[in-house]
Amino acid sequence: MKVSKRAYLPTVYGEFEIMVFEEGGKEHIVILKKPLVEPVLLRIHSECFTGDVLGSLRCDCGWQLEISLEKIANEGGVLIYLRQEGRGIGLFNKINAYALQEFGYDTVQANHQLGFESDLRRYETASKILKHLSIGRVKLMTNNPKKIRDLEDYGIEVVERLPIEVEPNAYNYNYLKTKKIKLGHLLTKV
Repeated sequence: MKVSKRAYLPTVYGEFEIMVFEEGGKEHIVILKKPLVEPVLLRIHSECFTGDVLGSLRCDCGWQLEISLEKIANEGGVLIYLRQEGRGIGLFNKINAYALQEFGYDTVQANHQLGFESDLRRYETASKILKHLSIGRVKLMTNNPKKIRDLEDYGIEVVERLPIEVEPNAYNYNYLKTKKIKLGHLLTKV
């Protein structure tokens, strides 16, 4: 794994440091704000171009990213931005999945129609990054129990799970409901 130097990054959310970890041809971004006191506040965020960049209403990703950055800016912590778009199927296939959803498939069914598992994301790279940063205990902002299991399987202790829910809207309600029912996400608002 290649690691960049740390650089100062002022943002609308606050002042951070930024680093890049390169592994397997992908560049994963780490944004951190000191103090990093264990258990460290952590968000592992999988890339979502449509939600994070374009402000899509079809998901909750962009809002989760914003909430995480604000919380880390205020309390200190780490955001790991993993380059695994569309639950690991890539942007091209994610847009094809969107097209299938317009014909009544839910997000899981659309992935299956395209020949993919429900969720191909893995969190081993995140655990390697945390170990590089000498972080072994975290308070994880997530609704995804798979993320917790994967981190713990790779030797990172998740001391606490902090929910990171947003209000559903007309465009993402069924998506969130599918995440809760079919993927086991810990959501209370759907």
